[in-house]
Amino acid sequence: VSDNTKIGTGLLFLGCVFLVLGVIFLFDSALLALGDILFLTGLTMTIGVSRTVRFFTRKDRLRGIIAFFGGIILVMCKWGMFGMILQLYGIVYLFGQFFPIAAQSLKSAPVIGSVFETPAVERFFNSFGSSGGGSRKSSSNGNGGSMYSPV
Repeated sequence: VSDNTKIGTGLLFLGCVFLVLGVIFLFDSALLALGDILFLTGLTMTIGVSRTVRFFTRKDRLRGIIAFFGGIILVMCKWGMFGMILQLYGIVYLFGQFFPIAAQSLKSAPVIGSVFETPAVERFFNSFGSSGGGSRKSSSNGNGGSMYSPV
């Protein structure tokens, strides 16, 4: 692991800490803005400049990109609560496909692993990963190839 990746991971962590502190202190815009800057800097240092640019310029993620950066702009303009709501939507839209992967790896954690193994939590995190189409293309359920069967 390179030094840039280690520093980037630390900056990502600090960015998340400042974002949580900004929310705890009633959407303090200074803490939220600092958290945003540290998060973006840490992400860039962790995965590299070219991959970050490639990630944030994909056409299929345009709605999440606009929401995320629009939220950052609102936070910088001292509209902390609205900016964080918009950023949260953007983060879920952009990074939602990674939530089931993170939940799967947290199942092996000693203290919180049992929480992530409960059926309700598993269904919640798996719902983020099932946003794409194509998982129900063919069905062999015995009713003439129809995807839907009467209950």
